[in-house]
Amino acid sequence: MVSIPALPRRYHKASIWALYVIGLCPAVWDFYLAYSGALGFNPVKEFEHLLGTWALRFIIATLAITPIRDLFGINWMRYRRALGLIAFYYVLMHVAVYVSLDLRFDFGAVWSDIVKRWYITIGMACLLLLIPLAVTSNNWSIRKLSGAWNKLHKLIYLIAIGGVIHYILSVKSVTLVPSTYIALIVLLVAYRAVRRPILDWKRGKTKMAQATR
Repeated sequence: MVSIPALPRRYHKASIWALYVIGLCPAVWDFYLAYSGALGFNPVKEFEHLLGTWALRFIIATLAITPIRDLFGINWMRYRRALGLIAFYYVLMHVAVYVSLDLRFDFGAVWSDIVKRWYITIGMACLLLLIPLAVTSNNWSIRKLSGAWNKLHKLIYLIAIGGVIHYILSVKSVTLVPSTYIALIVLLVAYRAVRRPILDWKRGKTKMAQATR
């Protein structure tokens, strides 16, 4: 079991805000690169791609919180909401660049892309599914929705699958980096199917160890 010193409770809120700041730093850097003309011959597409890639990374990080706790005993659950919201902000920025800088607010062209280009269709569907998750990522919604909140937020797994498909179709190649994202998403989604047996096995192992003492 991995042993990591626990952060004192009085620093929890500050650490979450620090995560928001750190998590959005890549966006600031990408905006700087775009503004300074350092993104190559097609800066808008590259800018759009960078933001989308960070969205996918933060979705992966969000999904990884539960397996990390289950398998390694490292409890970072307090950061899961922030990671999910950061992923949502990157998706919003990704779509905003696509609509404003790429298609210059030509909403007819946006609709045409949604209808005709599958990866755009999937990407927009993921955005629509993310909105209710972001809106309900607060304590008030958890209390009001009760058990329905957990069911609603399981949509993150469908969003993750859609997000990685959107990413692969947009980059049009499956090299090492896209393959890594695919593998991580597959593992994290598949973990949901085996989580209960793994936890039951760990509990049984703990009881046996306690009984032999």
